[in-house]
Amino acid sequence: MYAVVDIETTGGHAGNHRITEIAIVHHDGTSITGEYQTLINPARNIPSFITNLTGITNEMVSDAPLFEEVADEILSHLEGKIFVAHNAQFDFGFLKREFEGCGIAWTPKRLCTVRLGRRIVPGLKSYSLGILAQHLGIGIENRHRAIGDAVATAKIFSSLLRRDQTGEIEKSLKRNSGEMVLPPHLDRSVVEELPDETGVYYFHDHHGKIIYVGKAKSIRKRIYGHFSGTASEWNRTKVRNEIHNITCELTGTELIALVHEAQEIRRLWPRYNLAQKELFEVWGIHSYEDRNGFLRFTVGTTKKGSEPHACTTSKGEAWNLMWEKVREFELCPRLSGLQKTTGACSNVASGECHGACTGKEQTDQYNARMKMAIESFSENRESFFIVDKGRKRGERSLVVFDNGKYFGFGFVSSRAKISGVSGAKQLVSPARENRIADQLVRNWAENPSSGKIYFD
Repeated sequence: MYAVVDIETTGGHAGNHRITEIAIVHHDGTSITGEYQTLINPARNIPSFITNLTGITNEMVSDAPLFEEVADEILSHLEGKIFVAHNAQFDFGFLKREFEGCGIAWTPKRLCTVRLGRRIVPGLKSYSLGILAQHLGIGIENRHRAIGDAVATAKIFSSLLRRDQTGEIEKSLKRNSGEMVLPPHLDRSVVEELPDETGVYYFHDHHGKIIYVGKAKSIRKRIYGHFSGTASEWNRTKVRNEIHNITCELTGTELIALVHEAQEIRRLWPRYNLAQKELFEVWGIHSYEDRNGFLRFTVGTTKKGSEPHACTTSKGEAWNLMWEKVREFELCPRLSGLQKTTGACSNVASGECHGACTGKEQTDQYNARMKMAIESFSENRESFFIVDKGRKRGERSLVVFDNGKYFGFGFVSSRAKISGVSGAKQLVSPARENRIADQLVRNWAENPSSGKIYFD
């Protein structure tokens, strides 16, 4: 027996939204045998765009039962049946969360008519409910309402059962198939063919456009991890429904995966790399001369074409570095961009500041220490290269850091002789300026987990 389900909700993510309507159509493997439907009070406002789509208003659900009030009734229509839905992960995710809120454990076998449609009726431009139903000659009454869509899904399921000559439905029911955790438009064979090796991977939409770039020590395991039940950010319906293909590039080492990911995100600017895009706000330490002749530091975000004395990936890191210089060279925190006071800085009382901010110290004396502080930044502009394992036997990887900046990476024969940083630079492809990559390589060199570092 099967329970074919459709729900309407206040939005697209089960973590933030609630169910407004549910319909369950009973199916015996041949035809429809019964129906159940009810509106549900989501205990929150229904956005206007959802009302425009479904026709369900706040007034319609105001007197409807809360989910917990009908949870047992809904469960009685689902228990002991195989759960079927169009894009099943969406409906299942909402229902599972609602049941969990009521203290009910519910783990049914599941079938997705999107995934089954791709296998049993291949070649369609889309497997949306409307297009698949139209292809199969099935009309949909009361579209975007739970009962109308559930009945259409049940009729589609009947058609797929009749057309399934290769046992695709039975294969999908196997618990260890891993099929149901994947996005509906992504064929399982694509994931199975991914390597369990270190590299960078790309999610593509139906046009082939890259919409996300990631990196992993084990690409295949990482992909399955994205879509597990605990990875809520990848269970957002919009993201899942857009993934049609996955490609990858092996990098051999985690360091190269890190820097290549940073480069690719900057080059492609994929729409779903939200967290990594935030990392591209690079903070820098600059200096300038004020109208009184004092050399001063300022801490702020860097702009293209600027040449800061040092770059960091966060404001806090930049401030910590600046405080180190203030203490080391007995500088003024206010003249170093660390304090906003108009009078004496906090270090005057302790004697750590010699009084440049109050006029007690002359510009030439203060500027002499400032120049030493500025020069100290260039002392950290070291050059080195890292040799590590390659992508295959007989190959080594190279990462080159030149004059305080990431230069690029490449792969060479294990027999290749490398003569210093200048020689290593000839063996790699130069990278575009990328201060995130600069920091990644610098951090790695401070605490290397693999490879060997050769300094000039």
